[in-house]
Amino acid sequence: MSRGFRGEVADYYQRYRPGYPAEVFDTLTDVFTLTDNDTAIDLGCGTGQLTIPLAERVRSVIGMDIEPDMLAHARTTAGERPITWLLAGDTHIPHLIPLLGHRSVGVITIGQALHWMDHNTLFHNARPLLRDTGGVAVITNGTPLWLQDTTWSRALRTCVEDLLGHPVTATCGTDTESHQRYTHSLTTAGYAVHTATVSYTRHLNIDHILGGIYSALSPEQLPTDRDAFATKLQHTLEPHQPYTEHVTVTLLLGVA
Repeated sequence: MSRGFRGEVADYYQRYRPGYPAEVFDTLTDVFTLTDNDTAIDLGCGTGQLTIPLAERVRSVIGMDIEPDMLAHARTTAGERPITWLLAGDTHIPHLIPLLGHRSVGVITIGQALHWMDHNTLFHNARPLLRDTGGVAVITNGTPLWLQDTTWSRALRTCVEDLLGHPVTATCGTDTESHQRYTHSLTTAGYAVHTATVSYTRHLNIDHILGGIYSALSPEQLPTDRDAFATKLQHTLEPHQPYTEHVTVTLLLGVA
């Protein structure tokens, strides 16, 4: 079932969602002892921000998403890299066991998408796929633009709430409570859980902020008059420059 990441929203997602620092992939490689003999799965892969760099560390990656438009962008960007793209979601993980074999996968990554999934069932279903010292990595790439502790973020939240007509509080699984819930679920499913963080700084402009917001809306929620909304946003945020984002990437690493 579509979650709205289609059409223009997928375009904004491809263009404006940030990638991940190299240290994230160094951590995955070290914790799960990844080699060029490994297969990885990137679940909820979107337009490939995790999938494509991960392909440089292993033999092959399977990128899975339920949105055809997201996969189309990912496929184009990936070029000839060793990636297989599947129109599928977390409920299809058990169907990969007959295809790939038991204990055949080095890591299953989930980047900023677990809040859409049944994580308890997923963590249980993933275990038969994972080899020794392999595991599941839940990765969140910072706090949403509208929930950060800066004056420009608070001003942005006001604009978005005016657009949507209701408060915006969604953390997309980046908050401490969600991390604790995921950690408990991983532990209950039999994983040894480690946590790592990687920090970086982004310097944004109005286009980055607009694109980031539009990439998180459904096509039906996008403003009808984009120019008017952009002008309003710019006037609202202008007193709060510079638009600096201090990002902490959090990795919950469940070793099977």
